[in-house]
Amino acid sequence: MLPLMTFLMILLLLLGFPFMVTLLIPLIASIVLFIPRFPMENIVQQIVGGIKPASLVCIPLFILAANIITSGQSAKKLVRLVQSYLGHIPGGLAITTNASCTLFGSVSGSTQATVAAIGGTMRPMLLDAGYPSSWTLALIINSSDIAFLIPPSIGFIVYGVATSTSVGKLFLSGVLPGILIFTLFSIYAYFYSKYRKIGVSPKASLQERWIATKEGFLLMGFPVIVIGGIYFGILSPTEASAATVFYALILEGFVYKTLSWSMLRKALLSTGIVTAVVFILVGAGQAFSMVISFMRIPQTYLPMLFGENPSTLKVIIIINIAYFIACMFVDPIVAIYILSPIFQPYVLQAGVNPVLIGTLVTLQAAIGSATPPFGADIFTAQLIFRRPYLEIIRSTPPFILILLLVNVLIIIFPDIAMFLPNLSFGA
Repeated sequence: MLPLMTFLMILLLLLGFPFMVTLLIPLIASIVLFIPRFPMENIVQQIVGGIKPASLVCIPLFILAANIITSGQSAKKLVRLVQSYLGHIPGGLAITTNASCTLFGSVSGSTQATVAAIGGTMRPMLLDAGYPSSWTLALIINSSDIAFLIPPSIGFIVYGVATSTSVGKLFLSGVLPGILIFTLFSIYAYFYSKYRKIGVSPKASLQERWIATKEGFLLMGFPVIVIGGIYFGILSPTEASAATVFYALILEGFVYKTLSWSMLRKALLSTGIVTAVVFILVGAGQAFSMVISFMRIPQTYLPMLFGENPSTLKVIIIINIAYFIACMFVDPIVAIYILSPIFQPYVLQAGVNPVLIGTLVTLQAAIGSATPPFGADIFTAQLIFRRPYLEIIRSTPPFILILLLVNVLIIIFPDIAMFLPNLSFGA
C-alpha cells in the first residue's frame, strides 16, 4: 500500500496536479485496492474534523491582515524605513531586503505573501545595483522563509493543533531563531556584496530618515500586538489575530488612507481562497494520517527506527531528517499535520519538550519551502518573477546551509528557542 501511495503522489506532482489532489487520490486509490470494506464516509468525517479545532481560527484572520497590508502601501513604506538606515552600508540593499522580509513576516506569517510583497518591491532595485538575478531570487525566497518562524506563523498554528501544544509558546519560541537567521543572512549578504563591490546606496539624510520613520513606524505595531500581547499574557493567539486585522484596517484605511472598498473586497476574496486551500490541505492531512494509522504503518516501522528506549538526541535527529526530506517533496503544512501526531509519542517518551520540537519542525518547513525539487516558495517565485526554475534554485545552497546551521545550533543550545517561552510561561 505504501509503495503505491508514494508512486502515485510523485507521479501526480510531476504531472502538475494541485497538492490536495496528489494527497487524496493516492489515498482513495489505495483504500479501494487494499481496504475495500473501509467506510469511505470516514474520510469525509476526518477532513471535516481536521478543520474543527478553534485554534485554526487564527489562520484566516492573520491571512486577512496580511492581505489588507499588501493591498496598500505598507510594504513600500517598510522598505523605505529599513533602507534609510541600512542602505548605505556594504550589502545595504540585500540587508534591507532581508530585514524587510523578516519584519513583513511578523505581519503576514506567510512566506508566499512575503515573497510577493517584498520581492516585488526589492528585486528591481537589487538588479539595478548589480546583483545577479539568481542571487536576488535566492535571497528573497530564503529571507521570506523567516516568516515561518517569526509570529504569526501558520506552521506553528498547524503544529500546535496537530500535537495539542500551546500556540502561544510556539510563537514565542520562533522569535530568537528568526532573529538569528536574519543576522546570519545579513552577515553573508555583507561579505558577498563587499567581495563583489555591489549593493551600496547613498546615505540617507536626517530629513529622509525622519520622513521614512514617520511613515513606517506604525507598522512596528504588528509585532508588538502579536509578540507583546502573547508574551505579557494580554492576548491569546486567536485574540491577537483579530487585533491584527483591526490594526491593519485602521492603518490602511484611516492613517495611510490607501484602502478602498474594492481593495477590501479583493482582500476578503483572496483570504477566502487561501484559507480554503490551507484548510483542505489540513483536512486532507488529517484523513491521510488516520488511514496510515489504521493500517498500522507507524506501529510497524517506527519501533525499528527508534528502538525501545530512544535517547533525546536520537529522537531529535530522526525527526529533523524526516521533516527535511518530507518538506522537500510535499507542502510543509501537510507534512506537519501528518507526521507530527505520528512522532509525538516518541517525543513524549524521550522527554523532549514539544515546543522545542515544534520550533525545529517549523524550521525544517521553512527550509523545505525553498529547497528543490518541490519547495513552495520556488514555484511562488517562478509565478511572480517569471524566471526559469534552474535560475531560481542556482544560488540557494549557501542560504540552505545557513538554515541548517541554525538548526544544529538550536539542537546544541535549545535555549535559543526555549528562552522566551520559559520566561513568559515558566519552564
